Amino acid sequence: MINIDNTKSQMRKGMLEYCIMLLLHRQSCYANDIIQRLHEADMIVMEGTLYPLLSRLKKDGLLGYEWRESTQGPPRKYYILTEEGKEALTQLDANWEKILRTVNVLKANND
Repeated sequence: MINIDNTKSQMRKGMLEYCIMLLLHRQSCYANDIIQRLHEADMIVMEGTLYPLLSRLKKDGLLGYEWRESTQGPPRKYYILTEEGKEALTQLDANWEKILRTVNVLKANND
């Protein structure tokens, strides 16, 4: 029998990188803002998951960051999508559309 919770978790993990890049395409964000926006969109992510992913995306050249002063403490690191990240996001968008079409076709065939 399929473990639904595990399957849902794997689906979320697979989408997380794409969702982060979508958020950063619109504007730069502080890590806590990313977590909050993902939560608002019903995608639960913890700091322990987010920070390693942000580091990997930066290492891969898809993200950059800038330090900004904060009125609530020390300066904050705001992540931004690089030009390479924008190109990768365009490719992910196209792939997402293909996946969506495939799922919709399969769902329609089950009716």
